[in-house]
Amino acid sequence: MKLYYDKRSKNPTYFIQQGIRNGKKTTTRNVKVIGKHNDLLAITDDPLAYAKEQVRLFNEEYASHKVTLNISIDFDKKVPFCDQKVSSSLSLNVGYFFLQTIYHQLHLDDFFEMITSGSRIHFDSNLINRFLTFSRILFPASKRSICAHLHHYFEQPDIHYHDCQRFLSILADHFDDYLAHLYKYSSQIIDIDTSVCYFDCTNYYFEIESPDDDYVDEVTGEVFPGFRKYGISKEHRPNPIVQMGLFMDRHGIPLSMSLNPGNQNEQLSAVPTEEKMMKSFKNKQLIYCADAGLGSCDIRRFNSFGSRAFIVTQSIKKLSDPLKEAVFNDCDYRLLSNDQPMSLETMKTFDRMDEKNLNLYNDKIYKVLPADKLVDLGLEETYLTQTGKERIRKAKGSLKQYVIIIFSRKSMEYQRAIREKQVERARKLITSNKVDKLGKNQNDPKRFIKKDKRSKDTYLLDEEKIAEESQYDGFYAIATNLDASEEARQIIEINSQRYMIEDCFRILKTNFRSRPAYEHIEEHIRGHFMTCYTALLIYKILEYKINHDNDGLHFTVTEIIEGLRNMNVMNCHDLYYQAIYGGSQLCTRLNEVFGLELDREYYEPKVLRKKLKNIL
Repeated sequence: MKLYYDKRSKNPTYFIQQGIRNGKKTTTRNVKVIGKHNDLLAITDDPLAYAKEQVRLFNEEYASHKVTLNISIDFDKKVPFCDQKVSSSLSLNVGYFFLQTIYHQLHLDDFFEMITSGSRIHFDSNLINRFLTFSRILFPASKRSICAHLHHYFEQPDIHYHDCQRFLSILADHFDDYLAHLYKYSSQIIDIDTSVCYFDCTNYYFEIESPDDDYVDEVTGEVFPGFRKYGISKEHRPNPIVQMGLFMDRHGIPLSMSLNPGNQNEQLSAVPTEEKMMKSFKNKQLIYCADAGLGSCDIRRFNSFGSRAFIVTQSIKKLSDPLKEAVFNDCDYRLLSNDQPMSLETMKTFDRMDEKNLNLYNDKIYKVLPADKLVDLGLEETYLTQTGKERIRKAKGSLKQYVIIIFSRKSMEYQRAIREKQVERARKLITSNKVDKLGKNQNDPKRFIKKDKRSKDTYLLDEEKIAEESQYDGFYAIATNLDASEEARQIIEINSQRYMIEDCFRILKTNFRSRPAYEHIEEHIRGHFMTCYTALLIYKILEYKINHDNDGLHFTVTEIIEGLRNMNVMNCHDLYYQAIYGGSQLCTRLNEVFGLELDREYYEPKVLRKKLKNIL
């Protein structure tokens, strides 16, 4: 603060004046009137000295963060005219400061400085990556929409859409190096537990009418497959898709990912992605954990060497007859909670409505079966024919492993209820004569319908099919090469945490709106999902930090994102910023963990700029 008055006036008015920087604009504003020269003569012989003393006292008061300002408000004053079609909000988000803290700890500015040094690009790659990442978490939208709404952030960055597109190509060119860099520095921020690595795949659809064509090199004849291809999708959308494979650690922190054409077998992506990821692990022990679709014979063999092991879901229906007989044989079953012997018949028949059986209803039983012969597990393997083509056959040979059979009464009741509803739907289809063709899908009620042998136009319920499926109710199996006879309960616990990787995909697709993707070029598509992966990593680190050791208080993804999105401030006359968000448990926890002190009602402009500068 400084003293201002018109030195040419015979009777000047003395003001306390403040210098203001609003973005790149610098200005001054009179924040307090001391008085006119002649009026001050009534209380002092030297009005100028008196005014300087008032400025000194005001600066002391200002340093204590408690000041009184003279602000004049004209309620008839209209908002300044702007040639924009739609009025924009003047609130500025500061919640992203917490995300920025983690982003800075990942040293991504150093990475982009390294890959762009010596190039002729005129845009700031790190700036673009920062706000594409933050926007994916807080305000997910298309790249064009993100660039048009960057005024929501306190920094007010200036980013152009065409620069974003060029940046995505640069990012895609350094796919493996970028993921390795993220793993290196994320492991320095939190204690990443790579003793168990969960893997799964998902698909992202593109709203286009036809898949990408394959490109054939006219000289060499080499075929480069298109990226967006038709493939199997759980949503049954008639759109080309791209496949993403994702590895995460035991706490749900992303470790690595892969992107492949939508028509590629997802099992082919597991081993190459794991090999790249292991280069950063430095010979650490690793347990590969996945569902049955990603537990092929080749994957199991790969994770049976060195310090690697596997835990994968096993289909009971694919087991050989001797193993199936052992599954349904009522012997050697034990309670999961206390390892005490328990009868399978007892688990199926006890009165679940009796309160005395509540603990038993929530419990499970298990048994361990050795299964070294690959043929007993119904596995398949790929082989090359004499003409060099790949073919699939039943796996031969042996691989030391165990199958853990688990039975849950609660799961049995649930699966039985689902099937009864499907059977009822099948019965209605027969009664209403609406069976046009029989279905084979596992969730299609038409699989319980068969044609009457005596009449081609008559349909009946397939009671044998219903009985066959019912015998598997409540059962599921896990295959592993660990010593299941000693570690069965730990193995079951590890497998039960696979839901966390599904949570990662749900966050990407629902909360971050990573689909549908609007990019068309493969490099841009890869760059898009790399920024989505960065957003997921930063969010999961933040989530882990605030939920870990938090006395049982847990914040959900919806609560965290909403809390950060609502942390906005408003510029008041360029003199100070006022928080337009209230206090909360989340706000308190965030400031407790990161120490940014963004829990004040008012902020000096220089204080917020200093906070941001210290983070950057």
